[in-house]
Amino acid sequence: MPHRIKILSTKKLLPAQKRLLAEARFALSQSDFIETRPIDFSLDQVNDNLIFTSQNGIQSVINHPKFNEIKNKNVFCVGQKSKELLAKNGCNVIAYAENAADLAEVISLVYSHESFTFFSGNLRRDILPLTLKKAKVDFNEIQVYETVLTPKKNTIKQRGLLFFSPSGVDSYLKKNTITDEVCFCIGQTTAKALIQKRVNRIVMASHPTIEDLITVVVEYYQP
Repeated sequence: MPHRIKILSTKKLLPAQKRLLAEARFALSQSDFIETRPIDFSLDQVNDNLIFTSQNGIQSVINHPKFNEIKNKNVFCVGQKSKELLAKNGCNVIAYAENAADLAEVISLVYSHESFTFFSGNLRRDILPLTLKKAKVDFNEIQVYETVLTPKKNTIKQRGLLFFSPSGVDSYLKKNTITDEVCFCIGQTTAKALIQKRVNRIVMASHPTIEDLITVVVEYYQP
């Protein structure tokens, strides 16, 4: 890599993650384009199985005073990292998938006779609840956190943009446009959000983790 390629991460990275990019000689800019905030919610009407599609939802439920009363229920989640976080906190993960669409399909095809509670945020996508409703799966939904867009004007011409959620895409586009930048996405849902905005130069991580996304960025620009 003959010169430092400028990239923007729409989420602040951990020191070890930033080091991977620095060692590959990237010039990294970063800022949080979304924020998540806790809200009050009740765990009094939780069904036999739990569904999580984000680590933010998991953290909110773990921090609830009545978490120990539901932690022994079976859990279905999106993402390897979410699975690890749940297992670390004593939960029994029955199934996990790399995106909400695949998880909804598994539940609809194999576990449709069970009852579920879906823990979500205010900006969650519709694919999972719509699929469960279509399959006539018994479920309810509890909102456990809220996502707030925090758009910022990008004043540096970047070669690449790193996106981690559809909400991050929406936030970035409130004050910026995407022209010839390469957009690196953590997963299919984020990539679809860019496609809907008619963005063409999209590269997706092989697995939906930040480390895999960084690997894809480095490999993309290697000579």
